[in-house]
Amino acid sequence: MSKKNIAYIATTAPLALLFAFGGAVDLSGAPEVIEGFAQLGYPAYFPAIIGLWKVLGAAVIALPRLPLLKEWAYAGLAFDLTGASASHAFAGDPIEKVIIPLVMLGVVAASWALRPESRKLPGLVAAPREPRAMSEATA
Repeated sequence: MSKKNIAYIATTAPLALLFAFGGAVDLSGAPEVIEGFAQLGYPAYFPAIIGLWKVLGAAVIALPRLPLLKEWAYAGLAFDLTGASASHAFAGDPIEKVIIPLVMLGVVAASWALRPESRKLPGLVAAPREPRAMSEATA
């Protein structure tokens, strides 16, 4: 197993577990969860929506193949984490509550960057183009 594969597993496994567990907690409807979201200004139904997307995103990232869904899942996790950071900042929470989601965003980015070819969407890189002469570009 290559170092890149080991690094991918070392970032992706904890990430998937964290989001699956966090999503399950959000889905639980526990009073502490509802209260935590309310302190950030969100309605009582919001944790259920976020929780469902976290669980689905964790599952898609952990499962083999599904490259298009993986792109969406990684984007969703990035949106969740940047939204969490911004929400804590706007709520005036301590700086660690603002920074921790951004650190996790780094783990999401590492997992995305290290994923094996079999988990990548084919054709995302643009084909190189031939440079055009100046006279062709203005014609």
